[in-house]
Amino acid sequence: MSPDSEFVFELGVCGWAERNWPPDGDLDPDTAAIVARQLGTRYRRWDTVIIKADREALAQRARFGTRALDSDLLRVVENAPESWTWYRDALPEPDFPWRYVREAVHRAAGRGIVETRRQNNRIELRRKWRYPNWIERIVAIENKPDLDASAARALAGQIERDVALALCDEVWVATASTEHSIEPVLLEDFPVEAGVLVVDTDADDAASVAWHPRTLAAAEAGTRITDRASGDEGAATVEFADPDWKAEKRLAIAERAYERGWRSYADTMRPDCRHFELRESGRTALPWCAAKEKHQSAAECAGSCPKFEPEPPTWRSHGWPIEGGPGKAIQRLLDDRRERQRPGE
Repeated sequence: MSPDSEFVFELGVCGWAERNWPPDGDLDPDTAAIVARQLGTRYRRWDTVIIKADREALAQRARFGTRALDSDLLRVVENAPESWTWYRDALPEPDFPWRYVREAVHRAAGRGIVETRRQNNRIELRRKWRYPNWIERIVAIENKPDLDASAARALAGQIERDVALALCDEVWVATASTEHSIEPVLLEDFPVEAGVLVVDTDADDAASVAWHPRTLAAAEAGTRITDRASGDEGAATVEFADPDWKAEKRLAIAERAYERGWRSYADTMRPDCRHFELRESGRTALPWCAAKEKHQSAAECAGSCPKFEPEPPTWRSHGWPIEGGPGKAIQRLLDDRRERQRPGE
């Protein structure tokens, strides 16, 4: 696989991390690692996100289903009482109208994660299970297969913001291996708190730690760098990020990671194209375009691609399941692998 495609490299890193995290030791048998991609906040989105979770607590989280719980649903399940209580007495006072809380209560009941009833013309609720504290650590990885000087300068600023905010417990930069005795990424001006991972996604799970990260103060207040004066590395405009805000965002990221995993990339591609395939690269199955004879990116694989050809109707009726042709089969395969890799179920 050529490192020219950042998208393909990203998928390779996700597959490697799923099999091998942590890179310099064995995962505790009581800990599970959930790998996802393209997650974060409205301020920042990371290429690869790894959630390290307590297996016992994760099994309790599985009771709430495979779909992510958004902030409104989390407010309900985290505060739902053991006994029947009017929802306004049970849930914390919101900074928005109560009708939105009531809608969230109905959504939670519709998903079967709380119980509700109407008593004296009031909606009461009680919990079915206690929502667990299942997150141990959140690791963010920025994937840059070809880290030239200009890309390194741009990335250094992003990593500096990640370290200052400390929303994740660890921040890494993953790059493709080179023939140099000293990897070029180590010569760049990155914050020392960020780790450096050198990955060869073509080889049999070959990767090495070139620089170990420092653990960030994720449970404490952070600093959001919103602007930096041009040419002045010391002057910056910042905002305070309190621990409660960080805890809420960390939980939202973990919930989305639990639902999506990293194989959801097919949702934004065209597996219904007759040229779309999956091919092994190293130990990871990656999308392959038979027309272009290469691993395509998500941006390339669209209806606007000049090589796009819908699957012939006969492919969907001769020997294939009634749900669809090869494209649907690929999506089912990826969904099945995602389900098998979701711990706690």
